[in-house]
Amino acid sequence: MQRNRERRSRQVQITQRQTGRNLQVKEGRSSTIQVLCLFTQNSLSLSIHHDISLNMDTVTIAPNKVAKNLGVVIDDRLSFSDHIASVARSCRYALYNIRKLRPYLTQYATQLLVQAMVISCLDYCNALLVGLPACAIKPLQMVQNAAARLVFNQPKRSHVTPLFINMHWLPVAARIQHKALTLAYKVTSGYLNVILNAYIPSRMLRSSNANRLAVPSPKTKRGHSKLFSVVVPQLWNNLPVPTRATSLSTFKKLVKTLLFRDCLTKPNSTNHLLT
Repeated sequence: MQRNRERRSRQVQITQRQTGRNLQVKEGRSSTIQVLCLFTQNSLSLSIHHDISLNMDTVTIAPNKVAKNLGVVIDDRLSFSDHIASVARSCRYALYNIRKLRPYLTQYATQLLVQAMVISCLDYCNALLVGLPACAIKPLQMVQNAAARLVFNQPKRSHVTPLFINMHWLPVAARIQHKALTLAYKVTSGYLNVILNAYIPSRMLRSSNANRLAVPSPKTKRGHSKLFSVVVPQLWNNLPVPTRATSLSTFKKLVKTLLFRDCLTKPNSTNHLLT
């Protein structure tokens, strides 16, 4: 009895401490606290053991492979494979329910319903996926392809590029770049400009007034990094100079037009995911 009181008192203290930090503790029978263990690139080649636990009084702290924060599933390797699988699964279920109502809906009503229930889910926190390879985000692209075919009542094997052009939809990879560039615009013009550093050449160059961003050298062995501060400056510097010196609303329109032209309307543009 006394032990149960001490355990309850300890849980109350942890709850009060987390509440003071604007964090929420999930109440339950177990007195186990799950901690997400993140590993660096150098430690990925080592064997990772998740069966380690720490005992503090009556509370057990156990590592976990995944954790969910604000609807985003974060894994210990930051590959976001679990998050992509979760988003694709929920979107497919939404498409399954919309397909039942499709005979009773017009094309415009179906497009609005798909954009509200599926496309918005694909766009939620998609800036976290910047820098991932095409094979990693392919499940999300397949969901968007199925959504476009559902809007136009097309068969499963039909090509979706004309459908995307008709609805003015960007592919998933382009939507991720659009969100990342929009965040970069807000960061460079706001109080979070310490995340991205402006490019300052050692001597006067023609690009000194081009509003470029400094690209830090990645520290991974393969010369590639998924960090926001590494990938986004490369995308930003590839934009035309007049596009960077506009208002936010104009910037978003110009970037979407550029991505739309590069991904869908260019004669030599090829996207193997849009099939």
